Amino acid sequence: MKKILAALAAGTVLSAAPALAQDARATFTGPRVEAIVGWDASRSGSSVDDETTRNLDQSVNGLLYGGGIGFDFAADDNFVVGVEAEMTDSTAKSDTDTIPNTFNLGRVETGRDIYVGGRAGFIVGQKTLIYAKGGYTNARYNLAGTDGTINLNQRIDTDGWRIGAGVEMAVSENAFAKIEYRYSKYGEAEFDFNGGTPDSSRFRIDTDRHQVVASVGVRF
Repeated sequence: MKKILAALAAGTVLSAAPALAQDARATFTGPRVEAIVGWDASRSGSSVDDETTRNLDQSVNGLLYGGGIGFDFAADDNFVVGVEAEMTDSTAKSDTDTIPNTFNLGRVETGRDIYVGGRAGFIVGQKTLIYAKGGYTNARYNLAGTDGTINLNQRIDTDGWRIGAGVEMAVSENAFAKIEYRYSKYGEAEFDFNGGTPDSSRFRIDTDRHQVVASVGVRF
């Protein structure tokens, strides 16, 4: 009798394992939308760092906010890959009144940021996904300045790449929360003129961006 009960128990465990794996895959696959908020900092890249000038502020910091969409696929029982896109904005801007500021773009305030990329991760347990991500980012910086008579307010569009990593937790059948760190590197830019004026020729820049963000969202 004991052998029969042990065999039945083993069979129950073995039959439940595929179901648990299938549930985990379902938790982290399919289309998703999310709201994003976090810390955002842009600063000089390595080629323009100036550590010798006192009181020279080489960074701007602020609050990042926006939203994202994505679609994730199950590559196997514990591995997920996906595509994603984001549109965010930021309150980060330089102190143009008192502290000299430069990080390869001059005196600026941070504008909208468009990101398109992918991610891949491993499911840990039933409710946790650990992932890495990477892709293309196009960020806008608003350049501000004055000579006492003429005020300059011009937009700069920058192109770069982004990498990051994060942890996503399932908080219900369809809802999730996540936290992630992202690093972006911008190497090319152009002035984006208003009206019918053509954009400027592209030029080289060296700007780093660090972000720590939290997101909440739902899957369909």
